[in-house]
Amino acid sequence: MPKHIAPKVLSWASEIDDGTIDQAARAARLPFVPGHVALMPDAHVGIGATVGSVIPTEGAIIPSAVGVDIGCGMVATETTLTAADLPDSLDPLMRLVERRIPAGVGKGHDDRAVDRALGELGRPHTTLTPKQENTVACQFGTLGSGNHFVEVCLDERDRVWTVLHSGSRGIGNQLATAHINGAKRLMRRMEIGLEDYDLAYFTQGTPEFTAYIEDMLWAQRYAMASRARMDRVLSDALFRVVGTGTRVRTINCHHNFTQMETHQDKELWITRKGAIKADTGDEGVIPGSMGTRSYIVRGRGNPLSYNSCSHGAGRRMSRSRAKRELSAASLREAMRGRTWNSDRAAALVDEHPEAYKPIDQVMADQKDLVEVRHTLRQVFNYKG
Repeated sequence: MPKHIAPKVLSWASEIDDGTIDQAARAARLPFVPGHVALMPDAHVGIGATVGSVIPTEGAIIPSAVGVDIGCGMVATETTLTAADLPDSLDPLMRLVERRIPAGVGKGHDDRAVDRALGELGRPHTTLTPKQENTVACQFGTLGSGNHFVEVCLDERDRVWTVLHSGSRGIGNQLATAHINGAKRLMRRMEIGLEDYDLAYFTQGTPEFTAYIEDMLWAQRYAMASRARMDRVLSDALFRVVGTGTRVRTINCHHNFTQMETHQDKELWITRKGAIKADTGDEGVIPGSMGTRSYIVRGRGNPLSYNSCSHGAGRRMSRSRAKRELSAASLREAMRGRTWNSDRAAALVDEHPEAYKPIDQVMADQKDLVEVRHTLRQVFNYKG
C-alpha cells in the first residue's frame, strides 16, 4: 500500500532513497501540480523529474518529465509456439536478429520500405533538417542502446512470447533536448525562479507549449510504430528459425509519455516518466532485468496512482557504479542457460541484474495497481 513520504508525494516503493524523495518533492511543489506526485515501486533519481513517477499538471507541461526518450516503451507478442517447439540452440536466431534489427548508438539501416509507415505518422511541428529526416528514416525499426533489448520468453504454460523495449531513438532525443533547453531559456528570460531548472515548463496556450505537444505526440507515434515494426520482424525471424508459428496477440505500451486525462474531476496532463497506464483492464508489459522475470499485467485502475504502475525493476545502482562493483563473470553466471550476447559481457555489466531492484519486490509493492496475468522467463536476450 502507498505511503505519504513527503508533502504531496505518495510512494509505492518499499526501497527508496532520500535523493529520489527530495527530487519528487521538488516536482510536487510546482504551482501547477494540483495533486500529489505518485512514485512507483521502481522509482529512482532521474534528470529533473524522477524516473518511476506520475506527475499531474494543470495548464502547463514539463518537457524533462517526459524525458529525452519520448515514447519509450514495451511491446510483447504471444505466439502459438511452446517450449517444445524451440530448437536446442537459438544461436541462429541471434544472427538473424542482429542483421534485421540493428542496435546501438546511432545504428540504423537503409531499408526504404519504411517510407510508407513514416508517411502515416504525419509530421512533427519542428521542421526537420535533411540530416534529421535521414535519421528518422534509417533509425525507424532499430533498437538503440542502454537497456533496450529483444527477448524470447516462456510463460508459466511454456507458451513462447517475444518481448521488445525501445523508444524514439535519435530524433526523439533531439526534439526533446531542444524543447527542454528552450523551456530553461524561457524561464530565465521571464525571471521565473525554480528549485531545479530541469523542471522548466511551458504554459498551456503559448506557442512554445503547442510546439512541444505536437513534437512530443509525433515522437510517441514514431516510437510505437517503430516497436510494432521490430515486433513483426522479430516474430517473423523466430518463426523462420523454428519452421512454424503464428502470432496470437500483441501488447504495445508507452512508459515515457504524457496525455490529457480526467482525474479529480479535472482535465489534467498526466506525465508518466517510467510508468505505464494501468486503468481498469489495461494490459501492460513490465520487464525485469537481464536474468530475471518479466510480467504481463492487467491494470486495476487505482485512482491514487492516476491509473498507473511501474515500468520495470528500476535501477538500484548507477551505470558507473555497476561497472565499478560488478563483473562480467558474475553476469555470465546470472545469464547461464540463455542465448545472449555473451561475447559482449564486459560491455553489458551496467545491465547486470544486481544493478536493478528485485523485480519480485517491485511486483509485490504494486499488488493494488496491477494483476499479474503471465510470468515470463527469458531464453533469449539481445541488447543494444
